[in-house]
Amino acid sequence: MQDIQAAFLAAFNLIVSLDADLFDIVGLSLTVTLSAVGISCLLGFPLGALLAISRFPGRGMIVVFISSLMGLPPVVVGLTVYLFLSSAGPLGSWQLLYTPTAMIIAQSVLVTPIIAALTRQIIEDLNGEYSELLRSMSARRRDVLSTLLWDARYSLITAALAGMGRALAEVGAVMIVGGNINHVTRVMTTAIALETSKGELALALGLGIILVLLSISINAALMSLRTSMERFAYA
Repeated sequence: MQDIQAAFLAAFNLIVSLDADLFDIVGLSLTVTLSAVGISCLLGFPLGALLAISRFPGRGMIVVFISSLMGLPPVVVGLTVYLFLSSAGPLGSWQLLYTPTAMIIAQSVLVTPIIAALTRQIIEDLNGEYSELLRSMSARRRDVLSTLLWDARYSLITAALAGMGRALAEVGAVMIVGGNINHVTRVMTTAIALETSKGELALALGLGIILVLLSISINAALMSLRTSMERFAYA
């Protein structure tokens, strides 16, 4: 019990003293996660919106496929990205393996289906309300997309935050393609796994506390957005 208490005290000391190693790992985690979520939003928002307003043969299969990718195992994503980026893979000449860029790619592959599926549902519901009005205005598809995306912006931020929460907690894929290299590709989740296996609980607990605080902040932001949206709807 005393050892656990000492580890918690050491963890809090690392946080309060702004330990360089700890916050270097936190900074890289946020850089990788925010970059991946940004890319996923750029891909997922228009893809989900197009699927919401378009009708074409095979659309249902694509919707089911994207929805199923929301539960894609991270280690499978990591392995797939690894094969593409390895020296024998089609993108091996880019030499991206074991770099933060490889980790961003892996997280983008994981998060994009989540954002696209949520966006499709959000835009599809909104399109049901606006379809007659937009049709009466003879709006072009580009105008319909921009109108729906703008009106759904708060809900889409919620989708982006959900994707961020998923990316921030990821460990399997980023460990495979990043290699968990100190000061290069070591992020919070991989560092926690490594430090725990070494018995170095102070750094692992410090990172765990920060990770939990970030997760709580994301959920608080989601709840705050949802409350604001409900107030706006009834205003």
